Amino acid sequence: MSWLAPLRARWQQASRREQLALLGGATLLMLALLWLLAVAPALATLRGAEPQRRALEAQLQQMQGLQAQAKALQAQPRLAPDEARRLLEASVKPLAPSLQIALAGDRATVTLKGMTADALTQWLAQVRLNVRMLPAEARLRRNAAGTWDGTMVLNLGAP
Repeated sequence: MSWLAPLRARWQQASRREQLALLGGATLLMLALLWLLAVAPALATLRGAEPQRRALEAQLQQMQGLQAQAKALQAQPRLAPDEARRLLEASVKPLAPSLQIALAGDRATVTLKGMTADALTQWLAQVRLNVRMLPAEARLRRNAAGTWDGTMVLNLGAP
């Protein structure tokens, strides 16, 4: 408490006007600290809450849509391997120069040459929905023309 003694002495020597000015300055400083440490961060969080809620709601809707699509795909009956092979070959024919297929047992190896990203995504969606297959392996690379080359392996016996 010895360090407070000089401050008390100085306070008592100050005029009423100086004391009020010091109290006002200290009050202003305390209010500024309160604003910076407590109120401003809370207001910033409050301002950002609504856009964040909307973004999360949109993400939830998208995830629920994907969940419904996955459940619908799981509910579909399995295709016989011969039927899956026939549907897979039929999906490749329209894309013959860019897409070739080689069947070996219950595996189908699809070779891509210069296939555009849009065509590839449409073909994969068609295979997923109609043939009910997903790639087991994929080795794709983008070439200088911006199209895709590589191979994909599909398991015909897989759901």
